[in-house]
Amino acid sequence: MGNDQTQTVVCVKQVKQDQLPEEWDESMPLPGDIIEGFAETDDSEEEMFVQAKSKSELSSQLGKIMQQVELIWVKVRRGENVVKLQTRIVQHKCSMLHRRFTIKAAKDDRHVAVLGDLTLEQCTKLQEMSRTVVNSNCREFNKRGVKYEWKVKVDKYLPDHRCTVVSSILFMPLQGERSVPATTTRCMAWFTAAISSGVPLVFVNAQTEQIILNSEKEKSTNVERKETIWGWQQNQTTSIQILQGTRLWFLPGVVEVSLQLIPKHGEERFGMDIKRTEEGFICVFSIIKGSAADRAGLRSLYQEACESGQLLVISRLEGKSVMPSNVCAAGLIHCCDHNEIRDTLTSAIDLMEKIQLHIMAWPNQTRPYSQASAAETLRPPSVSNGCCSPQPL
Repeated sequence: MGNDQTQTVVCVKQVKQDQLPEEWDESMPLPGDIIEGFAETDDSEEEMFVQAKSKSELSSQLGKIMQQVELIWVKVRRGENVVKLQTRIVQHKCSMLHRRFTIKAAKDDRHVAVLGDLTLEQCTKLQEMSRTVVNSNCREFNKRGVKYEWKVKVDKYLPDHRCTVVSSILFMPLQGERSVPATTTRCMAWFTAAISSGVPLVFVNAQTEQIILNSEKEKSTNVERKETIWGWQQNQTTSIQILQGTRLWFLPGVVEVSLQLIPKHGEERFGMDIKRTEEGFICVFSIIKGSAADRAGLRSLYQEACESGQLLVISRLEGKSVMPSNVCAAGLIHCCDHNEIRDTLTSAIDLMEKIQLHIMAWPNQTRPYSQASAAETLRPPSVSNGCCSPQPL
């Protein structure tokens, strides 16, 4: 071939996009492969290989033997190496008057090579790209799906099914809020204010989240398209806005302590008063001595919380979250209505039914956790219980 970089050779210019690059391997014709020739068998002598001089000539030669052979061996040059690849001949999709033939991978019909007459410099660049793709594919073992006993694992490691361990709140950008950092700043200000007030939250993560808003509009006009800083809108019968919000993930306390309030005959209330904090959390602010709440342990918890400078915060009532869930574009915190909580408690006491509360525990709490579900309690099992079946190597 010489050193003339302007000389052209027959090369794999690209691979048809029916196959993902992640599925390529070195047994396939790859972009940048310089085709030196082909033969019908692997054990053919060098002189038996038909030399590939140009794309059109190679196409014509492949067309002549397509009906006689199923597989052929193609000799290609990759960098300093020459390799032989087993391939199949396939007809290019083109006009009926100009039939063209090329090769495809022997083990994958989707991997069809598009040939071209390229310079050595062009081939080298394509080979670098192919080498990068194939090498990245080799860094991992093949993955396969394995069966997992989800119900058994949940029952064993998260026995309190009503606790999800982590919670989150979504902050939507305010009108006029031009950037994600501005929304995130507001988000962290809310979190810091909640912590400062005595709500024992534990930070987990903060991430951006795309929000799609739809609103029906009665319009008889043609479709209008509007570009906005928030996203885009399309006015026909539906208006669509795409916003970038911030979702804050947190643990509701180091542990969520489960308590059951069991009323006695003749009692007219569970014996606790609640209020809502500025950040939208529901907390207990008084306990009647001798009441169902006192018998469940809330009074001693409340006293310890006051001594520690913490609030006694309810995270769930009957398994349902009572924590704030999102902050809208108007700046309103969407949280559980404490009047609805009172109605739930009143209904339960009228029917003399027990009710379950989850309370956020705080660090260094001295009262033992009777029933808890949180990240702190999800410790790895012992080796004897947790190891998998041994596999011979």
